[in-house]
Amino acid sequence: MTQKHMADVQAPVVAFLIGMRIHTLWRVWEWLPVALAMPAMLRELAQQPQLGLLGARTYRSGRVVMVVQYWRSFDELERYARAPEHAHLPAWRAFNAGARRGSGAVGIFHETYTVAPGQVESVYVDMPSNFGLAGAVGSVPVGAGKHAARERLGR
Repeated sequence: MTQKHMADVQAPVVAFLIGMRIHTLWRVWEWLPVALAMPAMLRELAQQPQLGLLGARTYRSGRVVMVVQYWRSFDELERYARAPEHAHLPAWRAFNAGARRGSGAVGIFHETYTVAPGQVESVYVDMPSNFGLAGAVGSVPVGAGKHAARERLGR
């Protein structure tokens, strides 16, 4: 039997996409430190849930590695990013120093979105309950009047 559920967004959360693209594969010494920084951050965040990370999943496509993260708030994301005692700020400083003297062998990116109740639509069909936004905020079954994206958005 098909199981359908949707994210149960009751309060604003932040979706944060962060990643890297390897431009020059053979310049491993330039991109490897960047590639190794994120797993360390994710381990730290998993061990300290009070920092605000609700969930994360890593994806790879060709030369791009991207992590989709969900945070309780932008303030917690920013506080983590700027805290010298956590893994991000030293990694960011090292990347910038390397970028100034490097060849551009690796690029990084991030995008930040505030996800508000009533302003987000999701559906998961026969997917694990810990996937995506639903894994971060919880899920509810797709019920009557919620079978189309328009209905899930309340339009």
